[in-house]
Amino acid sequence: MTLLKVDNLKTYYQVKRGYVKAVDGISFAVNKGEATGLAGESGCGKTTVALSVLRILPPGGRIIDGHIFFKGKDLAALDEDEVRGEIRWKEISIVFQGAMNALNPVMKIGDQIVEAIKLHEPETSRKEAHERAEKLFELVGIPPFRIDNYPHEFSGGMRQRAMIAMALACNPSLLIADEPSTALDVIVAAQVLKLMKELKEKLDLGMMLITHDLSIIAETCEWTVIMYGGKIMEYGDTNTIFKNPLHPYTQGLIMSFPNIRGEKLEIASIPGSPPDLLDPPKGCVFHPRCKYSMEICRKKDPSYLEVDKGHFVSCHLVG
Repeated sequence: MTLLKVDNLKTYYQVKRGYVKAVDGISFAVNKGEATGLAGESGCGKTTVALSVLRILPPGGRIIDGHIFFKGKDLAALDEDEVRGEIRWKEISIVFQGAMNALNPVMKIGDQIVEAIKLHEPETSRKEAHERAEKLFELVGIPPFRIDNYPHEFSGGMRQRAMIAMALACNPSLLIADEPSTALDVIVAAQVLKLMKELKEKLDLGMMLITHDLSIIAETCEWTVIMYGGKIMEYGDTNTIFKNPLHPYTQGLIMSFPNIRGEKLEIASIPGSPPDLLDPPKGCVFHPRCKYSMEICRKKDPSYLEVDKGHFVSCHLVG
């Protein structure tokens, strides 16, 4: 069942020099009980996609075109009151990058969860909200008695778990996780990702996972979206993307990660740097860095083609 469908979404930021085309005509879906991973270099538009879905873009950011269908309802067409009252936290919640910055340092963590529940469910008593917060702590593997601690009394991994508990406070259908393993050591990051995978299966959640680490997506997600320069280069089920990458950018990303299994290959980097989204290159946005670049790549933006069932590629070399 399709939970979220993003259709030709364009989100731009207005600055003095013009418009930053942070997200420029992308389409993908998130299914119930499955995770879709958004991968790409920093500045490619991943976080802007999440902010667009939740309608919490910073000043200057605006959805220019496209649709964001959630359970058949177009979120891009709703007014702020409808999104705040019906969608955020109740239906779609987010775990922000950097848990310490997302938590109020002068409030007990349990009180922050209770406040979120009371805000969106005023009919719930404070006692009921407190009991639910304790159950959420148990769910994410934190002893319930720690509910009266302040954020500085938690380790980085525990703060991230507390953020996940807060995101689940109102039983959402879709959870967005923006770089959930950032600033965590390898062991703790693996524990947090394992927890998210278990919660997705246990609660039948749809999940959108934003990361620059392809190994996280390989381990966690059923579907993969490869973004570059505000556009989607390749999109499909994760096994297909890793076993048969068709876009040169996807191939480059995979080659830049070490493989501990199979043939030992030299790690290769992608030359150059991401484009200036105020003035992106004409034609294919990746052509200045692509070793297969042709004349048509410099003149015409490639079509977003379905080359196989559920496998989409935006490249002149394909099709």
